[in-house]
Amino acid sequence: MSRVLFLLKRREDYHSVLHQQIGLSTGLYNSAKFMDDMLQRSGISSKLSVCKDNNDIDREVSLYKPTHVIIEALWVVPSKFSVLQKLHPDVKWIIRLHSEMPFMAGEGMAMDWIAEYSCFNNVKIGVNAPRMMREVKTYLQTKHPGLIIDNKVVYLPNYYPQEYKSKIFNRNKETVDIACFGAVRPLKNHLVQAIASIDFANTIGKKLNFHVNAGRIEMKGDAVINNLRGVFEHLADSGHQLINHQWTPREQFLELCANMDIGLQVSFSETFNIVGADLISQGVPLIGSKEIPWSSNVFNADPTNSKDIAEKLECAYHHPKINVWLNQLQLTKYTNNTRKIWTKYFL
Repeated sequence: MSRVLFLLKRREDYHSVLHQQIGLSTGLYNSAKFMDDMLQRSGISSKLSVCKDNNDIDREVSLYKPTHVIIEALWVVPSKFSVLQKLHPDVKWIIRLHSEMPFMAGEGMAMDWIAEYSCFNNVKIGVNAPRMMREVKTYLQTKHPGLIIDNKVVYLPNYYPQEYKSKIFNRNKETVDIACFGAVRPLKNHLVQAIASIDFANTIGKKLNFHVNAGRIEMKGDAVINNLRGVFEHLADSGHQLINHQWTPREQFLELCANMDIGLQVSFSETFNIVGADLISQGVPLIGSKEIPWSSNVFNADPTNSKDIAEKLECAYHHPKINVWLNQLQLTKYTNNTRKIWTKYFL
């Protein structure tokens, strides 16, 4: 029987006082926690641990004695496996990637590390998106022409708990609250979505509250948040405003999501999009893009076309129940398939 250990790296700016509650409330942690819970409910022994750095790995593995260790994202220096494989020769290691190639291109050491990982026995590359899986296979098959590539790269998609709520949509207020949550970085496409939201709010005659949580600025996202602030500062007389929320523990974030009218996640690159799932789980209609593997194509918009985004916002505004129903249905199908894939692999 498999014993699975998920290992994450604690954030670099962790402070025991400041981050006692929210220090680990990140998308990566939530993703791994959902997996951990799902495996346990499926009868598979599983545990999640957070490491300060590479040096904590041996201790965690020695304590739990897993058959499989899943390293969530790229944080373990490849050379570390020379030591770890000698200390734990029977353990199977999986480095699980959480990005598509466009996003991975911004992580300078990513492709180098993936290639180095592939040289170790008992180390596999886990991928949570089909396109990325094909691209990693192409890369590693070319590096190792004689390798049986299906033994080195494994598909392990994301899971999300199927705990859904409904809400009453309120069109009688003077404002419309649109959420564009998530770490601020260029591929998240905040600025175009803000312009589209302004267009939509003008069309329905409402004042726009455009909600972000810009506590995490990543991959040159400073320019993005500066432009967002600039837009709304210059439009202050219109009544439209940018509202920035601090990062919070998951339960508080879900409460915040529940107070939104519509969610926007019209991104250029996604593998799953937990923020979108959080919004949909609270009964909030969502406009996504075709990059989100479970979002409804009926309400997806073109990330480069603000007019299309504005029109989809209007459609969701007038048909919120259909939007929520379709997205929750698609998310359920996706996560049911995820459970089958994981349990088949580890049972």
